[in-house]
Amino acid sequence: MKRSTLFILLGLVALVGFWAMRFYNGTIGLDEDVKKQWSNVENAYQLRADKTKNLLEIVKGAADFEKETLTAVVEARSKATSVNIDANDLSPENIQAFQQAQDQFSGALSRLLVTIERYPDLKAVAAFRDFQAQYEGMENRIGVERRKYNDVARNFNARIKQFPGNLLAGMFGFAEKGYFEAKEGTDEAPDISFK
Repeated sequence: MKRSTLFILLGLVALVGFWAMRFYNGTIGLDEDVKKQWSNVENAYQLRADKTKNLLEIVKGAADFEKETLTAVVEARSKATSVNIDANDLSPENIQAFQQAQDQFSGALSRLLVTIERYPDLKAVAAFRDFQAQYEGMENRIGVERRKYNDVARNFNARIKQFPGNLLAGMFGFAEKGYFEAKEGTDEAPDISFK
């Protein structure tokens, strides 16, 4: 084999090696971004769960409050906080399971807040008024963190699916990250009636 051919082959191997190293290191950076943002999502949900625990104590102090409504929130909160996902396994199935538990908790908490409207004494408690103000901020933060997570997951997923990176992604063990999705039925506007 000629020396020039050998140098060309070695140069091509080095070029492919550098490209693979660059792809790997860049994808590791994106993976770390996804993990960091996942942590922010978990923190936002944990804050809501912690604050809800305080709300439940406030509501328990209200006389004649519906026990089944409180029980539903307590159970949903327990389930939502028990669904833990390893940041290394943010598969679409795991994200969906996490989202379902959080959606059940959101629904139970919303029913609790609607039920509270029938208790003017409870609505007058300063701690409850503070919670209502904080609740809107917590839900907004959860929405923002979920959107940011979807953005970084999209960047990661695009990198591992685009050619020629998709040839290396499986070899290096990179797998698609799941996304948060809207709840079913949110694409339809609610009917409002003033009858």
